Amino acid sequence: MMAPVSITAPLVLNVVDLVRRAGAATLPFWRNDVVVTEKADASPVTAADLAAHRIISEGLAALTPDIPILSEEACDISLEERASWRCWWVVDPLDGTKEFIAGTEEFTVNIALVEEGRVIFGVVGVPTRDLYYCGGTEMGAWRIQGEDGEEINVRDTPVQGLTVVASRRHSSPAQEQLLAGLGERFGELKLANVGSSLKFCLLAEGAADCYPRLAPTSQWDTAAAQGVLEGAGGIVLGLNGEPLTYEARESFLNPYFLALPAKAHWRDALVTLASRLE
Repeated sequence: MMAPVSITAPLVLNVVDLVRRAGAATLPFWRNDVVVTEKADASPVTAADLAAHRIISEGLAALTPDIPILSEEACDISLEERASWRCWWVVDPLDGTKEFIAGTEEFTVNIALVEEGRVIFGVVGVPTRDLYYCGGTEMGAWRIQGEDGEEINVRDTPVQGLTVVASRRHSSPAQEQLLAGLGERFGELKLANVGSSLKFCLLAEGAADCYPRLAPTSQWDTAAAQGVLEGAGGIVLGLNGEPLTYEARESFLNPYFLALPAKAHWRDALVTLASRLE
């Protein structure tokens, strides 16, 4: 059995550098005539996704040769094999491929270290801004712009009403129903519409209060940003109020979830509203 991974500053900084290099590899394709192909699940993939995947896979294999890697672009791994893993990397080489294809800046590179189903730490990079978020429950959370870093924290108390983060491209009737319930409970909502894993990062840096996701996501879409949010004092809960975890299972899809400050006084009210959705 593999020994627990020692989380050190050099390991985290090496992963940040790896995210930086993978992000740089995507930029030559951005806002160019990038060829888009369709995967078996009908989601798009580009040469930028694959270039970032290669850099990350090779880099992690060199950094931690004994830790397996689960990447969106290399996920054809049997449940039996994944169930034997104690610790593994979860990678989304380019989250927000549709944003990338549309030419927006709201795409990210994501790497998380997961141990026994819980995120130990995650790194989220925004290649177009040379911006990086990293965090985990035992290390806090940081926002790094270029070479300058600052510690970040969630805000436990909303500022002038509840700011709710929504997906630019994905919603559902259940999510609209929840937003209506939040409006009735908390008054007029402010909506922050943003793509990719940046939704979690807005919460982590105190720019928003809640991110309800009642539409499909996969494990690689959320793991790294969940690490950042948890390091900043946030939490990600299923609609049953239990923490979102990453145990090996047949499907890579997450249950629906609620991301919010762990100490928010309105946490129970949000979970109650979510539990009543039809």
